[in-house]
Amino acid sequence: MNALAIFKKELRAYFASPIAYVVLTIFALISGFFFYSLLTFFSLNSLQASMNPALGQGLNASEWIVRPLFRDIAVTMLLLMPAATMRLFSEEKKTGTIELLFSYPIRDWELLLGKFLAALALYAAMLGISLLDVAMLGSFARLEWGLIVSGYIGLLLLGMAFLGLGILASALTENQVVAAVGAFGVLLLLWVIGWSAEAAGPTLGPILSHLSIINHYDSFAKGTIESRDVIYYLNFTLLCLFLTLRSLESKRWRG
Repeated sequence: MNALAIFKKELRAYFASPIAYVVLTIFALISGFFFYSLLTFFSLNSLQASMNPALGQGLNASEWIVRPLFRDIAVTMLLLMPAATMRLFSEEKKTGTIELLFSYPIRDWELLLGKFLAALALYAAMLGISLLDVAMLGSFARLEWGLIVSGYIGLLLLGMAFLGLGILASALTENQVVAAVGAFGVLLLLWVIGWSAEAAGPTLGPILSHLSIINHYDSFAKGTIESRDVIYYLNFTLLCLFLTLRSLESKRWRG
């Protein structure tokens, strides 16, 4: 299958350049710092609770460490995903290899799918790094594994949305910096747009809240999987990929 060949090519390209190593290293450092900070804070509160049992009510690792860690990971991905996707089409357009790809018997959707899956594999590797911290925590603390499963499902869906928009931005320009900054700017806007929902009134408020890309993650972080949130992320990702596909078709037609 052509999409599989593109996937292998893009995955090799990630690790043949510094991008994958830089992104993975930065993520490991940031998520590790967040985990260490949350664990230290939890340990101090546990120590105080051992001397005063009244302070230990509601003190558990899942609520004090895992849930905040998931939110911190989401923020980190907001910063890193545009950097992971900026080269996927921008580099091809700048070097002119996109015309060469168009000359091959490869359908546009196969090209797009292969690149998307390669970026998703890199993203999954980042989630795997964070899972090591959670697994280590689970070796000496009682965790709510249902919350962890739903949290990672939410992070996977959220990451797919990030990647979809990042790939779209990369397909619209041949400048990688513009692609990264543009994707980050739009994602940041969609992240904060729900903050003004309460002040926007009863008509516009619910619309802004629904458009917020992070509001739909809250249910996953609480241990529940809502179908409307799953549909939102899937629709968002598919819309971005559809617009990318139309951009590729337009480029092929102009070429």
